[in-house]
Amino acid sequence: MRLIALLLLALSFGISGTAQSPKEKIKVTDMLNVKQVTQLVTHPSGEMAVYVLNSIEADKDNKGEYKYLNQLVLLSLNAPYTHRVLTGKEGAAQPAFSPDGKQLVFVRPVDGKPQLFLLRLDGGESIQLTQSKYGASNPVWSPNGRQLLFSASVPFADLIKDEQLNPGGRGPAFPMEKPGFTDYVNPSASGIQPNPDGTTAEVRAWLDNNVKDKKAKVINKLNFQEETATSGEMNFSHWFVVDATPGAIAKPITHGFFRFAAVTFTPDGKQLLITGNMDSTLHPDRALESSIFMADSAGNQLKTWLSAKGVTYTSAKISPSGKWVAIQKGKTGFVDVPELFILPFNGTEKDKIDLPFDRNKSGVVFSADEKSVFFTAQSNGGVPLYKVDIASKKIIALTPADGGVASFDLSKGKLLFSQNNVTSPSEIITCDTEGKNVQTLSTLNSSWLANKQLSLPEKRTFVNEEGMTVEYWIMKPIGYQPGKKYAAILDIHGGPSAMWGPGENSMWHEFQYYCARGYVVVYANPRGSGGYGAKFLQANINNWGTGPTRDVITALEKATEEGYIDTSRLAVTGGSYAGYLVGWIVGHDQRFKAACAQRGVYDLTTFMGEGNAWRLVPNYFGGYAFDPTVKKVLDRESPLTYVENVHTPLIIFHGENDLRTGVIQGEMFYRSLKILGRPVEYVRHPGASHEITRTGNNRQRMDQMLRTLEFFERYIQP
Repeated sequence: MRLIALLLLALSFGISGTAQSPKEKIKVTDMLNVKQVTQLVTHPSGEMAVYVLNSIEADKDNKGEYKYLNQLVLLSLNAPYTHRVLTGKEGAAQPAFSPDGKQLVFVRPVDGKPQLFLLRLDGGESIQLTQSKYGASNPVWSPNGRQLLFSASVPFADLIKDEQLNPGGRGPAFPMEKPGFTDYVNPSASGIQPNPDGTTAEVRAWLDNNVKDKKAKVINKLNFQEETATSGEMNFSHWFVVDATPGAIAKPITHGFFRFAAVTFTPDGKQLLITGNMDSTLHPDRALESSIFMADSAGNQLKTWLSAKGVTYTSAKISPSGKWVAIQKGKTGFVDVPELFILPFNGTEKDKIDLPFDRNKSGVVFSADEKSVFFTAQSNGGVPLYKVDIASKKIIALTPADGGVASFDLSKGKLLFSQNNVTSPSEIITCDTEGKNVQTLSTLNSSWLANKQLSLPEKRTFVNEEGMTVEYWIMKPIGYQPGKKYAAILDIHGGPSAMWGPGENSMWHEFQYYCARGYVVVYANPRGSGGYGAKFLQANINNWGTGPTRDVITALEKATEEGYIDTSRLAVTGGSYAGYLVGWIVGHDQRFKAACAQRGVYDLTTFMGEGNAWRLVPNYFGGYAFDPTVKKVLDRESPLTYVENVHTPLIIFHGENDLRTGVIQGEMFYRSLKILGRPVEYVRHPGASHEITRTGNNRQRMDQMLRTLEFFERYIQP
């Protein structure tokens, strides 16, 4: 009996110790544990679904490196909701079930190009369907399941000689914008032999070979900056159709020197709805409009359905019966919230039924009875899933405002979606079409987070001097104790039309990590942010610096009034547009002990030539630096103008290959501060693009996060 008592006592201590063991803080390496569902589609039967699972694993071929892995996972929608991995480590994306539900098409890279693969659900290995020299992406099944549409990016040099895409081998009708030439001239045509010492034609052929051999880049186009490199080449998005049988030959359904964004079959399979631009008078870089066309199932008898100057018609979605089409209509200047409407197939805009909702909408889907549509939209710090009753135009949110729906699908009266929230960066959830009977069907992140301490964001609001309600959030440090004061980080979002909140997942781990390191985190959605309607979105036009700064600083001051932030230990950080705003803030405000500006723009007058996001300048400031009136505004709004006022210790980050904002921007701001003898450090990440902190090299992602805090802690003890 004594032995039994001792055993029971020991067992009780073991249980107690387990139950009371402290949870761990989030670590920087926990970033590698985050799993996300990036795409999700349901089976026609409604009894299963497939999703793309993005995870990170150690790169066995490169010590100390980590790589992304995208796998297809089959999910049973009947209890016990099993998850079965369908693909290996070769990568997989863009899954789509065949109409009969017997097989699945998906995209996988082969020799550096995407190709379509088929996988039967009754067993067997996946089979490569396409071997397109241009690649194959965005598969769409025909209603009878016998064919597939896919898109491909075709280089100009290939398009000019592709007899199917460009019958007759003619040049484009639009101006090539090559000085001294009115029409396209092929230097290598007519059997001309390259000769550096020959005739003008032979010299041109020799020079053309240097371009082909990558010895020279000849740039005549307007948009010559890609994400990581400059290029003088043009590419055209075309669509093809292929029988769903291995070995079948794909045939183009679009032609010419145009770019087509989307193509889909009508439910009867007899017609195609095509979205793109077919203005033959404009160079593609200058053709900003987007129109909708109709054609037969082979792409013939093409006619324009919806088209207007200065207008983009996008996101065309056909209802199940084919009677209706949902369409979004916006302006070519992207500081705008497109309108959503439905109209009868082949009808006119006079017949449209507007579905007003002052938010940017994505992924529109009709209900089976065509009485409602579903979509997601950034709104007030979250990305809810919405339902709109077409007759009454009543809009209801089906998911919580503090969650973010990344992908969703509808089948057999049930919604299935991936969602992040304050306690998990991604899980799979189902509910009915009224948002009821909610069930979570995965533990992708909740399992490893079960033993982690998390800081939950607390929402606050204030009204700015323009009468606009600004929302902000406070995250207290792990181990927070009332009565103590803590260092704080003001974190700012980019865009400038982005939106942060508990339902936005890009900062989930970073915010939690800062809180684990002992900081209060404050973030806000200042004027100009998305998720609050057109008026709020446009409130920073001609006002990038002063107005948004006032909003984010007010959020910090309001948070400070709550009594637990030490105003002598403040830091500020942000990337892209927020890198700009950090540069602006430290040139106008001296309260921060340290600052971090990531991949920002600091001189708007030169940004036009240094980054592929250059259209931000005319869209927000109404013109270009060569216009003296606009030049004054750009100088007024540029952080570089106020560089002599910067005394705050500053660390500047830029990806070595970042051409969205341009690396020279960071170099110029750094060198100016260095000349002035100010405390500044400049960090470049080799090979990194503008997306370094979101989808970049994982070692570099951790490096930037750790370097930011290490720099702050030179001046601030958390």
